[in-house]
Amino acid sequence: MTFGEKLSAFAELVVKIGVNIQQGQYLLINTSTDTLPFTREVVKKAYEAGAGRVHVNLTDDVFERAFFENATVEELEKFPRWIVEQRQELIDRHGAFLWIDAADPDLLKGIDVKKISTHQKAAGTALAGYRKAVMNDDVAWSIVAVPSQEWAAKVFPSLPEEKQMDALWDAIFQTVRIGEGDAVQAWREHVANLEKRAAMLNEKRYKKLHYKAPGTDLTIELPDKHIWLTGGSKSPQGVTFIANMPTEEVYTMPAKYGVNGTVSNTKPLAYKGNIIDQFSLTFEKGKIIKAHAEVGNDLLQQLITADEGSGYLGEVALVPHESPISSSNILYYNTLFDENASNHLAIGEAYPTCYEGGRTLEEGQLEALGINTSITHEDFMIGSAQMDIDGELADGTLEPIFRNGSWAF
Repeated sequence: MTFGEKLSAFAELVVKIGVNIQQGQYLLINTSTDTLPFTREVVKKAYEAGAGRVHVNLTDDVFERAFFENATVEELEKFPRWIVEQRQELIDRHGAFLWIDAADPDLLKGIDVKKISTHQKAAGTALAGYRKAVMNDDVAWSIVAVPSQEWAAKVFPSLPEEKQMDALWDAIFQTVRIGEGDAVQAWREHVANLEKRAAMLNEKRYKKLHYKAPGTDLTIELPDKHIWLTGGSKSPQGVTFIANMPTEEVYTMPAKYGVNGTVSNTKPLAYKGNIIDQFSLTFEKGKIIKAHAEVGNDLLQQLITADEGSGYLGEVALVPHESPISSSNILYYNTLFDENASNHLAIGEAYPTCYEGGRTLEEGQLEALGINTSITHEDFMIGSAQMDIDGELADGTLEPIFRNGSWAF
């Protein structure tokens, strides 16, 4: 396939499998100027698939950096009402959201972390209704990524500049199964395989997970009514969609107060235009009681204190070390990819869909059941070829889930 054919196939995949656009449905795309050629292709494919209207919100790295460099604290504490209302209208219309990411992992390097944290808190509070709709799968949504020169240079620093973009494009095409036959059908088969794995875990009804690896000795209790899910989701209208492309994970929620021990990251966390790395978190009765990062420690401290829930976990995800993304040995500095190369956890909000009947519950009801709520949800990678995970059954019996980073069954 030529590059143009691959680009077109990727756009079709995003429209038909990612957000799975329906006849007359509205689509809101949030992206940056770095993605314009691909975004234009997605817009065309969406209309061809029957979209009623497609709207694109464009930002730019220069715009974003300039805002944080110059904004006052008072301005950072605000959040535009029109953004909230735009997203709410799309939710009311049963529309679909698509993010096309090309962010520079170092975009906000050097910016005062208090500025970043203040803006994040304001946005998280203002967009609470939107976040609930997404976390509940009340709307179809998907996140994909395409290269920017800054991002490609970060991933492939040893290549000549003129080859970096091509290298990242090739890597991304491979992760989303473009260039090897019918990508739409390949994705349907891939999600079906993940669903089989989730079904096996749901049959086990583990009450705890025990993690062991260098720098990690962690126990995570699971709620009685937890559900293991995959990247394949379904809206209340019965429309299936893929929230993350690529996706290799099977995930559920922890019991908010049932996490104890220490865990260390194994890949850098690209967060708000900065890198957090070489960090460990220690938990006691669910809460982070100790945290330190060799790189980006101030930002890590801001992240875990954004609100009460950001000091607890909200997601437990299993990804074998030999996943296609991990096997590529490429460090993407982008959570969308790196989390699908590694077992990971998430700080903050839990997905209510991971609890039986959770989609219909309000925040207070979720908290009463020991399900974490927060304005944050940030994945970080902990997996490696040295990680073992045991599942504890209701009678206390331990059985292997992962050995040496791979599925044990």
